[in-house]
Amino acid sequence: MAVRPPRSLYKFGEPRVGDASHFPVVSDRTGLPRNQDVRFDIILVHWYLYTMKEQIEHPVIVERVQTGVRMEKRLLKVLKGLAELKDMTLGDLLEGIVLHAFEGKAPFSPETVKEIEKLKGIYGLTLKSTDSHQLKEKRR
Repeated sequence: MAVRPPRSLYKFGEPRVGDASHFPVVSDRTGLPRNQDVRFDIILVHWYLYTMKEQIEHPVIVERVQTGVRMEKRLLKVLKGLAELKDMTLGDLLEGIVLHAFEGKAPFSPETVKEIEKLKGIYGLTLKSTDSHQLKEKRR
């Protein structure tokens, strides 16, 4: 015997007051109607929970040190803005970027790259990777 939720709960695929259910809802990932894409969502949720469980159950203990690194002002502003958007500390963000770079992996998703481009525009950062090791600090 299948357990049915109470009628007061919104059931997937059933209209509710103010709902635009007469429009077909299509998944961004597969192009299938949303109700046919639920299995894919469930797989993603299970994968995410599994990977997060691994991270929570097996934290890596490290010793952090305070550093006084000098960095280009606008670059630092973009990094701080990105850390704020991702709800992490600047140190965590920098560690992630460096660890990805050490393994030859891209540290950011395409969505994050778009967010970075917006932040670069806000803070006026025009530097490119080709500018690295060419930067000279202006005299005070």
